[in-house]
Amino acid sequence: MTPSQDPSQGDDPARPRDEPQPPPDLQPPLKQQRGTQVLSIVGFACAAVAVVFLPPLFGLAGIVLGIVGHTRGEPLGKWAAIAGVVGMIIGMLLSFLVVGTMTR
Repeated sequence: MTPSQDPSQGDDPARPRDEPQPPPDLQPPLKQQRGTQVLSIVGFACAAVAVVFLPPLFGLAGIVLGIVGHTRGEPLGKWAAIAGVVGMIIGMLLSFLVVGTMTR
């Protein structure tokens, strides 16, 4: 192996040498910046509203916002989706209890 073909120099031997590599600062970030968890926070708010008002609508909104936040790299996205499910279930149980006591 000649010194110009030595793979220990940091170049990929499968990549042609004349092809320029993009600078690392121009590559798009994979995760969102820390502290910008807007979708997750709105998902938690929808989950809380789902307990007392329109559980199927706001519960599903919390689930969708949590999943979208999770796919965008928000750490709380998964928990917002779970809170949406829990808020929807609790809201529907409460509404069945309230309607059941009113019909007696």
